Parts: sequence; structure tokens; C-alpha cells
Amino acid sequence: MKIKFLGAAGGVTGSNYLVTTKNVKFLVDCGLFQGGKEEELKNQEPFDFNPAEIDFVILTHAHIDHSGRLPKLVKEGFRGPIYTTLATRDLCEIMLLDSAKIQENDVEWQNRKRIRAGKDLLQPLYTVTDAENAVRQFQTVHYYNKEQLSEGIILRFADAGHILGSAIVELWLREDGKETKVIFSGDIGLPNRAIIRDPDMGLSADYLIMESTYGNTVHQTYADSKKELIKIIMDTAAKGGTVVIPAFAVGRAQEIIYQLNEFYEYENRDGRYPNIPVYVDSPMAVEATKTFINNSANYGETTKELIRNGDNPFEFKNLHYVESVEESRRLNTIREARVIISSSGMATAGRVRHHLKHNLWDPDSAVVLVGYQANGTLGRMLRDGVNSVKLFGEEIAVRAKIYDLPGFSAHADEPMLLSWVDSMEQKPKKIFLVHGEEDQQQPLKKVLEQKIKIPSEIVTLGQEVELEGKEITSEKAEITTKDKEDLKEIWGKVEVLGKELLERKGSIFAEEGLEERYGNIYEALIQIHRSLMDIHMHIGK
Repeated sequence: MKIKFLGAAGGVTGSNYLVTTKNVKFLVDCGLFQGGKEEELKNQEPFDFNPAEIDFVILTHAHIDHSGRLPKLVKEGFRGPIYTTLATRDLCEIMLLDSAKIQENDVEWQNRKRIRAGKDLLQPLYTVTDAENAVRQFQTVHYYNKEQLSEGIILRFADAGHILGSAIVELWLREDGKETKVIFSGDIGLPNRAIIRDPDMGLSADYLIMESTYGNTVHQTYADSKKELIKIIMDTAAKGGTVVIPAFAVGRAQEIIYQLNEFYEYENRDGRYPNIPVYVDSPMAVEATKTFINNSANYGETTKELIRNGDNPFEFKNLHYVESVEESRRLNTIREARVIISSSGMATAGRVRHHLKHNLWDPDSAVVLVGYQANGTLGRMLRDGVNSVKLFGEEIAVRAKIYDLPGFSAHADEPMLLSWVDSMEQKPKKIFLVHGEEDQQQPLKKVLEQKIKIPSEIVTLGQEVELEGKEITSEKAEITTKDKEDLKEIWGKVEVLGKELLERKGSIFAEEGLEERYGNIYEALIQIHRSLMDIHMHIGK
């Protein structure tokens, strides 16, 4: 089998990998390139393959740099299924339609100028109809289920802990009497974060395609970033200024809301600090938050406990969701202390650019960056300390204080990436580093080879590699002593869980009993199911 790296190679956006076996061609991810004009022009280039010949797509998560060219793929002839998790499907329905509207609006604006100049009209990268057609091709796969996608190809999703619905792709590929286990990491998150579960550890692979966004970085701690955010808000509010937080509408916006909910409803119960108004000004973030609420099965146990106790972590008394354009505009006519959370996260588009225009010049205000800022983006320029920027044709002085809080990142840093690889029961024979810039990848490559002793390669855009499989000795493996011991252990867990359910059968469906036990029962069943599927795969039944 071969893998061709057609995006997120030599950069962090445009994730797209073409896998070719003897019988099928499929993609892992099909994302938009983001950043400066040079990067974004890559979206207009033809695919390096015929979309009509692609059998299926596997999607790691909803972020637009992983999913954003799916409508273009469908527009140009792809008709197969797009396999992903339920939460990712729900989020993509919001994000791809929003992306399509942006494509249409941008071209409409450019065409008005081209008409006056007598130039040929442009066509959008894709339309809302193309996005709707793409969403119809989604097929959901539950975490930890092993799904046979075609002859010789089996898929399983593990939890990547990056955003809601994010997945690590595990693939078992068989051809010509050989089998290869390949893992695509997608974007790996960090443990002990708000809202979602930790990334799954202890996996196994022959080959690993791994992200390296922060491969040479140790993040500020989550607790320190939250503490600093609250201090920035209070210091800025004391001067009557505005705190503008460019935040990705899916994931980061909800995490900031969650942390502010925790502060205002728990840590500030005694009213020591003023209740500064917080505005979420992003229609997509509002819709995405509803999707988060509807997919609580993906939450970590701490967040589930909050919900069982009647606390919606995405609501608090001084939080206001802004939906209409009129409301958004009014935010910039009132000078008062407030926080505005708005997309996009790298300030490349969306309402946040209007809020930056109205607040960057103000020395009493602040801009807080809480996510990755790609080269060429407005967010990166602000982070790097520019003195002025051009917004909507106007030169704006940068006098507001600019803060970067990397502890809120949803990407694993170097220690976490190393820990994740080192936890693998069967280490890969080779690692291919993707989704990173050179200054992050080179040090990570070195430490992977020196500390964990795994050969690693930084791939380049357009590079193709061929992976060697292992000989399959028999189609059906013998049931080993370990299999029998594993089955005994699983049966013991089933018996314990069964006894507990029987003891509580009178109250388990009562509201109090269900709230108390649901989380633990769900997690226990997931672990039992995952263990059984591992044995099922091994013995070939």
C-alpha cells in the first residue's frame, strides 16, 4: 500500500492523505489550506487525483483544515461515503455550510469589482448546495467499533481528545497475504482538559502518521492560562477596556465559555470580582455550542458530573449569545468593560475582524490569543508584534495589549506527544511527521529517534511512501492462553456490572439513580466492548 501526503505536509493546514491499495483508493481528511494568500491559493488547485475514483473518505474531526475541501471533492465527482464520528458529522453540518457561505460571499464581493473592471467573473470554491451534498454522504462510526470498509480494510476510531468527536484513525490493511496496521493520529489533544475525554493511550501500530504542531513546545499549564485570562479580564475591565478573544468557533469558544462559567459560578460566588459582561459573537459558535450540549456522551467525567448536578457549563448569568448582525454592530457602539469571544480563531475572517478594528487602537483594551496562529494570518501578525494592520481598507494602529495563552491549546505539546507514542503497546517501526512547521518538527524528530528509538521522517508536500506489511500466517489465529485470560477478565467485569445493575434495578431508571450511575455504566460498557473487539479481531470470528 502507498500513502501520498497532499496536505499538512510542510505546514499545519490542508490535511489530506491519499491511501492506495491493490483494490481501493481512499482519503484520510480533506481540509482547507489556511494562512496567507499563497497558502489559500492551493485550495483552487486541482486535486492530485480524480475525485470520482476515490472509494471513501475517513475524517478525523470537524476543524475546517481537516474537512473544508470535502464539498469541493463532492462537487468534482466524489460519490462515496465519508466515515466519521457522530459528533463530527453534526459539527461538519454547521461548519461546511458556514464555509460555503463564506466562499460564496467572498466571490460575490470580488465579482462586483471585476464587473466594474470588465474582468471575467470568478466561481466560488464550492456552494451551499455542494456542502449540503457532502453532508448527505457522511456515515457515522461509533468509537471503538471495528468496521470493515472494503475487502482487506478495517477501521476503528479511538478518541483523540482534541475537540468534540475528534478521532485517531486505526486501520488494518490486508493485501497479497500481508497485513499492515497504520495509525493516523489526527490532531492529538491534552489530558485533564475541560469538557471532553482524554486522548486514548496504549495503542499499537506498524506505522504512525503523527501531527507535530507543537513538537518543540512545552505549553503553559492549563491552570496558569486560566488564571492569567481572569487577571487580563479584570485588569482590562478596571480601565473600562474591551477584551477581544479570537476563538475557533468549534472547540476553543466552548472551552473559554466553560472556564468562565467555572470562574463566575464557583470561584466568584462571594462576588469579590465584578460580573463583566461576556458576549459570544459568532453564529457558528452558537450553533456549535448547541451541538456540544447534544453530544454530552463524549464529555469527560468532571463535565458529566456538572450536568448531573444541574449546571449547564455553557451558561452563566453574565453570558450573552449574539446572533444578529445588528446586535454585533451595537457591541462596538457602547464603550464599557466587556469580553467579546468571536471567530475566526486566527482572525482571518468573521465578526472578530470588526471587533479588532474597533478595539486594536485602544491602549485600554486587550486581545487574547488562545489557539494556533498560522503564518500569514492576522492573529500571527498580532502575536509577532506588528505596529499596525489594515482592516477593511483602513490602517489601524495596534495599541491594545496582545496576550498569547498557549495553555488553552487543544494540541498536544512535545511532552504529551512523546508520552502518547511511548505508551504504545507495539511501537511503530517508523513515524511520519505531518501537520507542523519545520522549527517544531526537526527537534521532535530528533527526540523520537534518540529517546524512543523510532526512525522518524518529516514528509514533504506531494511525497509518496510505500509501506511493507507482515506476512499473515493464517486467516484465523489460534485462541491463545492470553486470549482466554483476557476473556476471563472481561467476564469478571461483566459479572460485577451485571450484579450492580440487578441490585439497583428498582431505581436505575429513576431520575436520581440514572444521573448517579449513567457515567460509570457507560464507561464500563465502552471498555468491555473495546476489549471484546480486540479479541474478536485477533481470533478472526
